[in-house]
Amino acid sequence: MDAVRVTMLRELLADTPWIARTRGFAGTLRDVARPGGLLLVGTEAEEPWHLAAHLADEAAYADLPALSPVLVRHHVPPGAPAHLSVPLARLEEARRGETVFVVAPEVADAGLLERVHDARRVGATVLALEAADPELRGLAHEALTVVPDPGAPSFELVQHLVSAAAGDPATPRRPSAGLRGRLARLLDHLTAPPPPLGW
Repeated sequence: MDAVRVTMLRELLADTPWIARTRGFAGTLRDVARPGGLLLVGTEAEEPWHLAAHLADEAAYADLPALSPVLVRHHVPPGAPAHLSVPLARLEEARRGETVFVVAPEVADAGLLERVHDARRVGATVLALEAADPELRGLAHEALTVVPDPGAPSFELVQHLVSAAAGDPATPRRPSAGLRGRLARLLDHLTAPPPPLGW
């Protein structure tokens, strides 16, 4: 979706809470993303190809390399190029300072939820764009929920709004969300099991 269409969409939604919600979520994404450490993953049935492409474009246009995501895939076909060959096991290697961004237009399966939980436990920040998935929402430091509703934009349109806002220099930072994220990470650190002894 080009800038003109995004602008038109924003005008259509100007009297709804969606512009503020997507800008706020995008501000959090910009706050927590680090170059090479934004892991974008979908569900087994729906990989977030379009969002990955739009975030990569925004990263290039806005000179914000942190927004360029690593697309994590449930199934990597033989012969896939390197940038499309990152398997789900990459989430098991997530570390503090990285961000796991889950895009789930339907309920996330148990295997994905377990990997996301483990990534959070070791200090990764978890963001979720989801469609009324309470388990995923509960794992996320910050979530944007898109419930099918006659007055709401579609899940796909919300992805466009988030990616456009993430690259927009006018999108405000969210200090309160950043503070909540830091407090959540501190709590995760304090409640995590101790590391194994290196004897």
